[in-house]
Amino acid sequence: MNDLPKQPAIPDPANELASDSSSIDPRDFRNALGTYGTGVTIITATATDGKPYGITCNSFASVSLNPPLVLWSLGVYSSSLTVFQNASHFTVHVLGTSQQALADKFAKSSEDKFAGVEWIPGLGNAPVLAESVANFQCRSVNRYYGGDHVIFLGAVEAYAYHAKEPLLFARGTYGRFLADDERKKP
Repeated sequence: MNDLPKQPAIPDPANELASDSSSIDPRDFRNALGTYGTGVTIITATATDGKPYGITCNSFASVSLNPPLVLWSLGVYSSSLTVFQNASHFTVHVLGTSQQALADKFAKSSEDKFAGVEWIPGLGNAPVLAESVANFQCRSVNRYYGGDHVIFLGAVEAYAYHAKEPLLFARGTYGRFLADDERKKP
C-alpha cells in the first residue's frame, strides 16, 4: 500500500493546449496578450550561404544576469526558422521611436529586407544594425519547443546601448513611454 497522494497524469505539452482541444479562443487570447506592452526588436542572423536574415519580434526577454542570457521566440511556420535554428549567433536590436518604419520593413516578407539598411557583420556574422537603442550579440545556446513557437536561448557575448527612447508596442500599435514628469507638463 502506498500513502502518497495520487498525482494526475502529466499531459503531453505538444497536445495539451492545441487549438482543436482548447476552449480558449485564439483571436481573443491574442487580444488579451496585446494588453501587455512590450519593446520592439529586430533579430538578425546569417544563413549558411552568407545571406543576412532579420525579423521583427516582441517576444524578447532577459533570462539571467550571471551568466548573461536572453530569449526570444519565433513561430514554427516562419520562413526564416531554419536560418535561426542553424545560426551559431544572433543579434537582438532594441528599436527606438524613430525606427517604426524599420520595424514594419522587417515584419513583412521580402527578398532583401536589408536593402538600404546600414549594418555591419557582428559575432558569427550576425548583422548588427545601426542606430538601435541597444543590441545584444548572442551565441545560440539552446532551443525549446513551446506550442506553435520555438524559444531561442542566447548567451550574450557583446552588447551596446544608447540613451535613445525605445519604441513600444501594445494593442496592435506602436507607442512611446511617458514618464510621470512628462505627463505633468502643460
